[in-house]
Amino acid sequence: MIRRRVVVSGRVQGVFFRDTCRREAHAAGVTGWVRNLADGTVEAAFEGSPDAVDRMVKWTRKGPPDAVVYDTTVTDEPPEGADTFTVLPTPR
Repeated sequence: MIRRRVVVSGRVQGVFFRDTCRREAHAAGVTGWVRNLADGTVEAAFEGSPDAVDRMVKWTRKGPPDAVVYDTTVTDEPPEGADTFTVLPTPR
């Protein structure tokens, strides 16, 4: 079990990035969360098997069809034992 946090920049808000990410995470068997940030980026945390998490990190480098990804920053984190994948609100 591994966990990675990803911050994605580019045209990634208003293109169904979060909802598509949620569906991809469910298909991959990954838990965690995704949210928009106030600076226009999208942040996500993926937890699961190394192959499944790598699949999601790779997906974020392209995103859904209308997204234009400029950069993806990936950070390893200790697993937290998440049991679902959710879309979180934008932090204030």
